[in-house]
Amino acid sequence: MCLGVPGRVAQIYEADGVRMGKLDFGGVVKNVCLEYLPEIVEGEYAIVHVGFAISRIDEDAAQETLRMLREIGAIDEELNATEVQACALDPLGRAVR
Repeated sequence: MCLGVPGRVAQIYEADGVRMGKLDFGGVVKNVCLEYLPEIVEGEYAIVHVGFAISRIDEDAAQETLRMLREIGAIDEELNATEVQACALDPLGRAVR
């Protein structure tokens, strides 16, 4: 299964010229590419899909989504997926692995 999971931006950093972040998914911290969300700041929440932050989400919606994912047992499966260490952009500006 491949879901979008909400996480809180704990830290923003650059790796090889790419905007990255450490996102906290209810205690599990993963490295995530932030290139699609240049305006996001530490403390905000984002929906993450296959290692890429794809949209901002408010804290209440993020917490409720995390609760529901835990309830159906999907959160562990999603957070154990391989994380993105860095991402790059192709000539059209799309993030690539």
